[in-house]
Amino acid sequence: MTGFFTKQETKIDNFSVKKRGFSCYSCGLYKNDINCPNPKMEPFGQFKKGIMNIGSFTSFQDDQLSKPFQGSENYIYHVYNKLGIDIEKDCININAVRCFTYDKETGKSRIPTAKEISCCQLNIFRIIQQYKPKLIVLFGKIALTSVIGSRWKKSLEGIDKWRGFIIPDQELKCWIAPVFLPSFVQQSNRVEVANIFEKDLKNALAILDKEFPVYQEPTINYITDLSVLEQIPNNAMIAFDYETTGLKPYAKSHKIVCCSVATDEDNVYVFTMPNEIEKREPFINLLNNKYIKKFSHNMKFEETWSWVKLKTRVKSWYHDAMLAAHILDNRTGITNLKFQTYVNFGIIDYSSTVEPYLQAIDEKNANSMNRLLEYFATPEGKKETLKYCAYDSINEYRLAMKQMKEFELLTLPF
Repeated sequence: MTGFFTKQETKIDNFSVKKRGFSCYSCGLYKNDINCPNPKMEPFGQFKKGIMNIGSFTSFQDDQLSKPFQGSENYIYHVYNKLGIDIEKDCININAVRCFTYDKETGKSRIPTAKEISCCQLNIFRIIQQYKPKLIVLFGKIALTSVIGSRWKKSLEGIDKWRGFIIPDQELKCWIAPVFLPSFVQQSNRVEVANIFEKDLKNALAILDKEFPVYQEPTINYITDLSVLEQIPNNAMIAFDYETTGLKPYAKSHKIVCCSVATDEDNVYVFTMPNEIEKREPFINLLNNKYIKKFSHNMKFEETWSWVKLKTRVKSWYHDAMLAAHILDNRTGITNLKFQTYVNFGIIDYSSTVEPYLQAIDEKNANSMNRLLEYFATPEGKKETLKYCAYDSINEYRLAMKQMKEFELLTLPF
C-alpha cells in the first residue's frame, strides 16, 4: 500500500503557495527600503533546543532591530524565561510576514493582507526545511494561516479552535503547537488567558522529549467475497464506516455505496456493498454479533443507515470517537474526523479528492442525493472512494484507542 503523498508532492517547493504564483516580487514590500530598512528578515536565534517560533508579522521595532518579537510581542520573552527557555539561544525566530508591513500614508505598522501572507509562505516553508525543527510554535492566526492554512482544505477558522493541540505534522516532520498571540494575552489583561497561554507553551515544550511518531500506513484489504469477515473472532473490536449517497437514508434511491471494517490499528477490509442480500450476509452477521465491540465516528449515522438500508440493528456499540472527542475537549468545530486525524496523527488531508462528491446536490434538502455514484462509476473514482473509506475506519480505530487511553488516565486515582 502506498502512502498518502509521493515524495514529489511533499517537497517544500511543491506546496500550493507556489502554484498560485505568490512571491516576494508579487508582494513588493521589500522594495521600499525607506520604510522597511531590513526587508526579508532572516531567522534570528541559536536554535540550541530545536524550537522554531513563528510570529505574525514584522513590527516597526522588529524591523529596526532586525529580529522578531521586539514590539508588542515581547511578552513572549517573559513567558519563555519563566519556563526555562532562552528565546535567543534555544530557539530560532521568524515572523510569518518577514518584511515590515506599513501603511503607505502614515508609515505605521498595519496587519498584513491575505496576499502578503501568501507571498511569504514559500519562504517560511523553505526556512522550516532548512532548520528541520523538532517543534514549531505558531503564535496567532497569521502564523497558523501561513503554516497550516495553505495545506488545510477546509475552513481554518480562528486560533481558539487550534490552540492547545500539539500536532505531529507528517508533511513537515515535526510537532506543531498553535498558541495565542503574545500581544493578545498581554492586552487582554485576564489571568485565565495568561494561564492558558503559559500552559499551552509548557505542554508544547514537554513534547521535545518525545520521539516524533511516524504515521504507519495500514494494510488495506480490498475484498469482493465478504465471507472473510466471518473469521473475525468473538471479543474482537472493530471500527466500521459507510460511504453513502447522502446524509439521511430515507429516500428510496439512497444506498450504501461501500463499507470498511478495521479489525485493529493496522488492518482494514473495504468493499463495495453488495446488492444481493445473501452476499452481504457475512457483514450483517458481523453487525449482529453481540460479542464483537463496535467503534464508529458519529455512530448514529451508521446505526440509522444499517437499520433503514440493511434492515438490521448494530449490536454491542462500544465507542463513538466523535462523542469522545467532545467529552475530552468541548470546543465547537473540533470533533470532525478529518480535524481529529490531523491534530492527533498529523495527516492533513486524505479526503479532498472524494469529498466534493459527498456534498448534497440540494444543500437545503437533508434527503438530497450527492454525486458519489457518479464518481464511483469511474475506475479512478471507485479506487479513491474505497481507499478513502478504508482510511476513515482505520483512523476511527486509532483515534478510539487513543481516546480510551486518555480516559483511563483521567480516571486514575490521585
